[in-house]
Amino acid sequence: MRGLRGCIWTGLVVLMATAAHAAAPDTSLVPLKRPVAAASETIVAPARLRPVLRPASPQVTAAAARPADLPLLGPAHSIRPFLRPKDLEQQILFKKRKLRKSSVCGDIDIQGKAVGRVPGKIKACGIKDAVQITSVSGVKLSRPSTMDCGTAKALNKWVDKTVKPTFKRRGPVVELQVAAHYACRTRNNRKGARVSEHGKGRAIDIAGFRMADGEMVTVLNGWRKNPSQKQLIKVWRGACGPFGTVLGPNSDRYHRDHFHLDTARYRSGPYCR
Repeated sequence: MRGLRGCIWTGLVVLMATAAHAAAPDTSLVPLKRPVAAASETIVAPARLRPVLRPASPQVTAAAARPADLPLLGPAHSIRPFLRPKDLEQQILFKKRKLRKSSVCGDIDIQGKAVGRVPGKIKACGIKDAVQITSVSGVKLSRPSTMDCGTAKALNKWVDKTVKPTFKRRGPVVELQVAAHYACRTRNNRKGARVSEHGKGRAIDIAGFRMADGEMVTVLNGWRKNPSQKQLIKVWRGACGPFGTVLGPNSDRYHRDHFHLDTARYRSGPYCR
């Protein structure tokens, strides 16, 4: 029995070896050696593998192109900025000191002088700490105008953020035409009416804007005419916020030729008409 099993096992091994030999490939699966390249076909690796991210300066380009025996020449002039002349520095410092000395309300852009307490003819009028303003944000007032610091700051902000940018191409604007400032009177000068904000130093009336070339843009002539109409409407709207009350030609007949601006505050927000 064991002899028979051995014969069968030997036959199977021989049969499997024969089948494997019959299925063998014609060529070897082992990869052939890479042929040696000729000397003329030798691959040369690039000198720089990373690209040049920054353009070469003219000096570097010139240095690369010059022969090795020539010296490297520098630029004809230094590329460093020249120092500001001492006399110019002194002029700038002197101007700043002068502006700071003549400024009021803690802002160098608000020029004028402090006048202290201004008494009123009637009880509701007067200003506790008044200032007389001559210019705001570099724009002159046509006449010195008396008000409190809150109104002066509102005027400065309006001129800086709205008036100057609006007239930038047409101007620049160099002067505000002041129609009225502090005055102890009632509203619209009506008998029996409440005291105006002008009587409290919290209001100013602007009738026009003078440009650097002398052109005058007035509220009376430009409010309903091009090209001034859009600009005047824009500065009128820009005053609503810095000021609590803004009145123009559309409000009533008393304001057809000027903007009334005051710093009265209301619970419902600014009143602009």
